[in-house]
Amino acid sequence: MSKTILTVDDSRTMREMLLLALEDAGYHVLQAEDGIKGLEVLQDKRADVIITDINMPRLDGFGFIEHVRRDTSHRAVPILVLTTESDAEKKSRARSAGATGWIVKPFHPVKLVDAIRRVSG
Repeated sequence: MSKTILTVDDSRTMREMLLLALEDAGYHVLQAEDGIKGLEVLQDKRADVIITDINMPRLDGFGFIEHVRRDTSHRAVPILVLTTESDAEKKSRARSAGATGWIVKPFHPVKLVDAIRRVSG
């Protein structure tokens, strides 16, 4: 059975690019347009890996990661941050919130899939 990846990004174009790259690699993909929707998806579904943006309306990536980490059923799920941000302070804040890794946009599909494989075993 293929692994399920939840992508959380307010950009429709980015969600579509992630969907194509991840489905081509054999993953089942769930999508959300912001952190609130991402939390709603996780109420009903299970993800093996989460990929989230940082800058989003309603609930940003930092808040989303913190909420996910508070939920015992999702606490161990690897979370990759995919963002245009490359600031060391933001990386540190994401790590403190519970992020597993950091990928800067634009992403290369092969490198993204490699990162997913590294964190998901």
